Amino acid sequence: MTNPNILISGAGVAGPALAYWLRRYGFAPTVVERAPEPRAGGYAVDFRGEAMTVLERMGILDEVHKCSTDIRDSEVVDGAGKHLVTMPSAIFAGDLEVLKSDLTDILYELTKHETEYIFDNSITALTEDESGVLVSLESGPARRFDLVVGADGLYSKVRALVFGEHSQFIRHLGVYNAIISTENFLGLDHEGRACQLGNGKSVNVFSVRNNAEARASFYFGSEPLDYNRQDLDEQKRIIAERFAGDGWEVPRLLGDLAAATDLYFTPISQVQMDSWSTGRVVLLGDACACASPMSGRGTSQALIGAYVLAGELASAAGDYTLAFAAYERELRDYVKINQDGAHEVVGMLFAEPPPQEVFDAMAANPPEDEPDALTLKTYR
Repeated sequence: MTNPNILISGAGVAGPALAYWLRRYGFAPTVVERAPEPRAGGYAVDFRGEAMTVLERMGILDEVHKCSTDIRDSEVVDGAGKHLVTMPSAIFAGDLEVLKSDLTDILYELTKHETEYIFDNSITALTEDESGVLVSLESGPARRFDLVVGADGLYSKVRALVFGEHSQFIRHLGVYNAIISTENFLGLDHEGRACQLGNGKSVNVFSVRNNAEARASFYFGSEPLDYNRQDLDEQKRIIAERFAGDGWEVPRLLGDLAAATDLYFTPISQVQMDSWSTGRVVLLGDACACASPMSGRGTSQALIGAYVLAGELASAAGDYTLAFAAYERELRDYVKINQDGAHEVVGMLFAEPPPQEVFDAMAANPPEDEPDALTLKTYR
């Protein structure tokens, strides 16, 4: 197969990054995204180790640096606002931290002139035969592609259509996370303030956009919840009920939550699969290897995975069976280390109650750049 026509589901981080590399190698990518435009809001994401190398090789490292949150150390307080410990920025912000929306905007601008984007649409069916994949969409005619990549996140539509129900692959870690935009009402100066409320709950406020704004996150422990992922009002009710009556700045934050238009609510979960591909369909990023936000390496995995998948397709001259196998071999150990690390963080931070020595140990020993010592290949 020469220069295959490739459909990518998902315009977050992994999808546009893959589109960039595929175009560089002469392939023809198309990106389909169910949102009407690149998504706004969301959390801050950080880059570590070889992900920085990928940004540099894409020629956007300087541009991403300009969007840095420049976050410094964060203070941890208890429910009464009493100081517990100061946490070094390296624990949460990696080598470089930016808002996810800033990163997705950069990736979209980098790729939109040479990549077809189909917004406000979604895949509904995939039918594979010897010559390709017939893709049915929610709107518009069906189209044929040589390959399909699911880069559509934790609840991947491609994975569900081809591999099976989400419950087969998603492993809940016992914690939920919600993030909203808010004013910098604490007067934070490139810093964060987290409050351990007890009962498996915490909130975190950190300044962004040169202190002009802030983001607030809520964490709470829970067994898997049954809720509509498209119903923001239902999600707001869940969070408000969980944090009702809590102290510190929680009442103020719950008021902001009620008015928020950019709520991001998700379980802290991982995706574990025996294989990341079948036939002409392959998964990328959180769709196949979500390590959860607790790993601090989800964005790095997405960027590195896109680089490796495109590179292996180019090296194999479009022989997708060889490329998919090499892509998975290259990244399996890396993903396992990241997922194992996330389990450790959840176990420490959401112990009941979190022991003071845990915070002291983390503050005294911030993480190394990349504990797996992953070394990227250089592709043609």
